[in-house]
Amino acid sequence: MRTITRVRAGALVAVGVLALSACAGSSSKPGSGGSSSSTGAGSSTSAASSSSSSSGSSSKPTLEIGVQGPLSGDNQALGLNIEWGVKLAVKQANDKGDLPFTLAIKEADDQGDQSKGADAASLLIQDPKVVGLVGPAFSGPTAASGKLFSDANLVAVSPSATRPSLTTSGYKTFYRVVANDSVQGPAAADYMAKVLKATKVFVVDDKSQYGTGLSGAIVAQLKKDNIEVVTDSAPAKTQDYSQMASKVASSGAQAMYYAGYYSDAGVFAKALKQAGYSGKMLSGDGSKDPNFITTAGADAAEAWQFTCPCLDAGKDPKYADFAAGYKALANAEPGTYSIEGYDAANTIISVLKGLGTASPTRQQVADGVAKVDYQGLSKEIKFTPTGDIAGNSIYVYEIKSGAISLIGDISKLIGG
Repeated sequence: MRTITRVRAGALVAVGVLALSACAGSSSKPGSGGSSSSTGAGSSTSAASSSSSSSGSSSKPTLEIGVQGPLSGDNQALGLNIEWGVKLAVKQANDKGDLPFTLAIKEADDQGDQSKGADAASLLIQDPKVVGLVGPAFSGPTAASGKLFSDANLVAVSPSATRPSLTTSGYKTFYRVVANDSVQGPAAADYMAKVLKATKVFVVDDKSQYGTGLSGAIVAQLKKDNIEVVTDSAPAKTQDYSQMASKVASSGAQAMYYAGYYSDAGVFAKALKQAGYSGKMLSGDGSKDPNFITTAGADAAEAWQFTCPCLDAGKDPKYADFAAGYKALANAEPGTYSIEGYDAANTIISVLKGLGTASPTRQQVADGVAKVDYQGLSKEIKFTPTGDIAGNSIYVYEIKSGAISLIGDISKLIGG
């Protein structure tokens, strides 16, 4: 897992992102979930061009794009995937040299913890240079910070927060570039019923905002599909999953779906293997990461499947330029939500370009994002009045021989 050396809140790092990337290692390093030097909702500001303020010659003002997510902690790989996508977008925009300002990145680490979401949001809100942000990455911190961003007229474009209620909670400035779990949940349920041919499914969630939202949507659709459903919960950071695994193994369910994040899913997978469960095992986008395999072990992880409203950009030839640029910067392959983080950042940048001013207001940026129609790499980005993305593709992936591989678009797999 990548680790990044951070500067505490309020400090300005006048270096290029290429220099910053020297502090990053591989995202697949096992057991490094808390190895970042940031231990709370810390923040740093980094110049995002090798020709920025470090040269001392630029007279352009600096505007900042915030990044809020788990930049340290048990599930930091998902946050860092996003952050490096944002860094690439910002570097490319600065390198073109046609902006009336220099872009920089302002980090706000919420560790994926709902209780830290408001503090991380406040760090961004209090910095007048921040004109928009990519994130929050997880649904819990988004729920904790959505009203704060809305009240501050600061636009938040999430590449990954999928709980359905986030766009029905009255947040005026929240948008997301992926389909929410009212789309992913039914797709996952239909896939288990119509492709895997399961007649009984065991659904487990981690009691998080994300997990309960996704599991609820899955269960509702499974019942519509006349599938027998058993449900249970295992709170995040459960130390012993043996009892839950035994319940699943003795249930007679042909498929089991875990709605939670990879740090717990990997431990649960190991317990299911030990319990002798032989049915199909699935999880969602929160678990789709190589660290799931590292935690579970290769044998326990093999044949697990993941549903996700995300593209695997690192393995598709048409995204080769993006993958090469990302790897050169991050010293790692793109991961889950890397390309969506890149697109979210470029959505904000496209609005800033369209405004044509070196001093845009937060309200102007928020208004521009609301009506944006931007062709991103992952999809065309335009939003419904509530802030959801107009598109709704959901993909399914499978672990084969220790690697996560795309199976396909669920709607095409079920022939819908």
